[in-house]
Amino acid sequence: MPDRGGGPTGPRMRVGRPSRRVRTLLMTLGVLAVLAMLFVMFAGFWTDWLWYRSVRYSSVFTTTLGTKIGLFAVFGLLMAAAVGFNIWLAHRLRPPLSAMSMEQQSLDRYRMSLAPYKKWVLLAVTALVGLIAGASAAGQWRTWLQWINGVPFGQTDPQFHKDISFYTFDLPWYRFLLSFGFAAAVLALIAAALVHYLYGGLRITSPGGRATAAATGHLSVLLGVFVLLKAVAYWLDRYGLTVKSSGLKSTAGWTGLRYVDANAYLPAKTILFIIAVICAGLFFATLWRRTWQLPVIGFGLMVLSAILIGGLYPAIVQKFQVQPNEQAKEAPYIKKNINATREAYGIDGSDVKDYAGKSELKDKDKQKLRADADDTASMRLLDPNIVSPTFQQLQQVRGYYQFPSTLDVDRYKVDGKEQDTVIGLRELNINGIPERNWINDHFKYTHGYGAITAKGTDTLDGGAPDFTEKNLPTTGKLPSYEQRIYYGEKTTQYSIVGGPQKELDYSGDNGEKSFSYKDKSGVNLSNPINRAAYAVAFGEPQILYSGAIGEGSRILYNRTPKERVEAVAPWLTIDGDAYPAVVDGRVQWIVDAYTTTNGYPYASRTTLGDTTADSLTTGQRSVVAQQNQVNYIRNSVKATVDAYDGKVKLYQWDTKDPVLKTWMKSFPGTVKAKSEIDSDLMQHLRYPQDLFKVQRELLTRYHVTDPGTFYTGSERWQVPDDPTTKSGNAVPPYYLSMKMPDQKAQAFSLTTTFTPKSRENLGAFMAVDANATSSDYGKIRILKLPSETTVSGPQQVQSKFNGDPEIANKINILKRGDSEIEYGNLLTVPLDDGLLYVEPVYVRGAGTNYPLLKKVLVTYGERTAFEDNLPKALDVVFGVKAPSGETTPPSGDTTKPPASENPTTKQAVKDAQDAYEASQKALDDKDWTAYGKAQSDLKDALNRAAKAEAEAAEKGKKPGS
Repeated sequence: MPDRGGGPTGPRMRVGRPSRRVRTLLMTLGVLAVLAMLFVMFAGFWTDWLWYRSVRYSSVFTTTLGTKIGLFAVFGLLMAAAVGFNIWLAHRLRPPLSAMSMEQQSLDRYRMSLAPYKKWVLLAVTALVGLIAGASAAGQWRTWLQWINGVPFGQTDPQFHKDISFYTFDLPWYRFLLSFGFAAAVLALIAAALVHYLYGGLRITSPGGRATAAATGHLSVLLGVFVLLKAVAYWLDRYGLTVKSSGLKSTAGWTGLRYVDANAYLPAKTILFIIAVICAGLFFATLWRRTWQLPVIGFGLMVLSAILIGGLYPAIVQKFQVQPNEQAKEAPYIKKNINATREAYGIDGSDVKDYAGKSELKDKDKQKLRADADDTASMRLLDPNIVSPTFQQLQQVRGYYQFPSTLDVDRYKVDGKEQDTVIGLRELNINGIPERNWINDHFKYTHGYGAITAKGTDTLDGGAPDFTEKNLPTTGKLPSYEQRIYYGEKTTQYSIVGGPQKELDYSGDNGEKSFSYKDKSGVNLSNPINRAAYAVAFGEPQILYSGAIGEGSRILYNRTPKERVEAVAPWLTIDGDAYPAVVDGRVQWIVDAYTTTNGYPYASRTTLGDTTADSLTTGQRSVVAQQNQVNYIRNSVKATVDAYDGKVKLYQWDTKDPVLKTWMKSFPGTVKAKSEIDSDLMQHLRYPQDLFKVQRELLTRYHVTDPGTFYTGSERWQVPDDPTTKSGNAVPPYYLSMKMPDQKAQAFSLTTTFTPKSRENLGAFMAVDANATSSDYGKIRILKLPSETTVSGPQQVQSKFNGDPEIANKINILKRGDSEIEYGNLLTVPLDDGLLYVEPVYVRGAGTNYPLLKKVLVTYGERTAFEDNLPKALDVVFGVKAPSGETTPPSGDTTKPPASENPTTKQAVKDAQDAYEASQKALDDKDWTAYGKAQSDLKDALNRAAKAEAEAAEKGKKPGS
């Protein structure tokens, strides 16, 4: 019997091995940890499924998920099979190890240690590469769906005469397959080489042959596959030249073939394709010849050919054929680029007409011009980018409401007449809740209340907006509508509604009104599994056990219009400015959405984030695109999001767009027909700002259709900087009702101006018919001014306003008492061969702290007016009336002139005028020292004028003065 006495063996064993209870505890904790991780993964999946089902777009979720899983599985298995098979084959072809060299002896210990686990290592390696490849392939779900559902464009490219769909839908998928093939070939080659080396098929330091016949044949076939794939790449590169971005000396952002591409690169790619196929055949031939000699020679020739034919030869053609006469050589290709770019961005129908830009004012024309000014445009004086604080001050009502920083412009009928209207929703401001806690944040304060509207072309006497819908609940000119705002641009937090906890509806004169949401929006939380899933997904344990959640409770989230449309249509690019409209008794958010591609042959690319930026864009309004660089764009979808129940509807707007048709095949039933758009909704649809900004940026170059002029760049324009701000960013486009010279009546339009490149005078004016009910909707009209004409551009007009001594004097008076001046949108309107500029001027008083319209600046030709309202300013600028405060004493009258003509004031004004002219001359001469002195003199003169004016006015108030 063994000795069981008190030897040390027993206790050491008990200390080294955990007890059964500890092992059970550790196993339990491990199982719980795995279950917790699985539930976290399940929670994300389950909440996504519940949300898509709640908005009735579950097919988007299932189609996207199914496509990703399918691609993951297919390409993951293909990669695992390719690598695994070659590892197995290399192991099977290993040589017998009868004669062990020193190199093999050193590798023997690795073989010995690996031997018991060979199958597991094989499974681990193949699983790893399969997972990586599958995850990469799953990210190509858009490419796959476009390829399998691609719809023809019905147009061909000018080089290969293939349908455009080949480049937009087919070529990207072929490129992915090629890259996958390269990855599989390289990984299989590396894995096979390592196995052959480990088991003696390849030898580096041993004497004799470096590779066995089996290893030579195996690796040669893999190299042959790689070279064959390179041949396919050369063939596809031929088509890739049509969508290749490059640049001519005088043209930035060029896309498509140039002379050197068509006459050097294209034949070079064809030759290299043939050489690569021959080289691949030589590698495959080693299965019989068992020698590397010919394949290595062939591969070397292929590399040399790539350098000489693919690199050196095109450089010689460019240097000695193209550069000496580049304009003539490139002209046919520039023409192709111009035509394709104009078509791809929808600017090929732009109507460009010459416009004089100047009108000679004559006495007999005064009344006609004055009447034409009223008839040509309804000037929107209420600037939606400035008056948000005024809306906030006058219509916020409670601290827990807010308006967006930039309001929106729409059209509503007021007293039977269509009126440009500024609109903003009174949304919930969670930071304004008096007592912040979880119940208040997510159960009690759940929604905003009401749409506030004001006339865009008029204000009250004090400069405040003339509200047509106001108060809480709102009353006014709008028909009765559901005023509760559960979904909005500012509503980013989740809310739980419909359960035991009552919501605050609004606070009125009779106290707080409560409300309980009864709609089917959101996800039902009555199910404990749903509650647990959302508790995990939102990181909020109270959702699981709170007594405020019960029967009927529903959770609302993803509440901004942009989020909702992006989620149900992840293949769309969303406009940066969703806007609200009261339609059929509901507040609907209207969202413009685009289909894009960056594979349109010959069309130049643009970066959406840069092109759509202007002086007003913020993180909220800028475009966030799935494909930042695009060379084709269509406003193909109009979407609506109900502000009460969050219901999302997508309507087909561009019925000809093949990209949209492709996505509609991919996600059937998600996009409604254009004919289903309600007539009331149609009244509020408009041309989108971001598309307009993309088009105007392209039109700075592509308004030119002559290749020679395009090459020289002599007619190039630029979008001017916003003169009303100091941001240095582009002037934004403006909505207003106006008529162009060829129109008979005013139309709701989106407008902008251009200046010649590196100059500040006006180069052109552009307007697009933005009224969706108009037969001319989307028609771009451009008035091109003569290049020799020096018509003032926006910056010069603003400088004229700022530098006019009399206007500057009045501005200084408005600034008294720490008041601030804010310039509104500088509107431009073509009028009788001239350009009429109108700019509202707001004063933010020290007492009110919100902007009120106090003055209007108007200029036409060489005349400028600065009056209390637009009618007065127009009367003055057209000479119908004298400026306010200006009087003409009767003949022989020897009374003292009015205060505004006090000698001291007149001298100060004259000094200011002299200083302004000196500063302009110094600016032209780029004499910055003189410019700084002139600006200082101008400021001093204006201060003296303001002081003299104030003293004269004060003296006039005294008795007997």
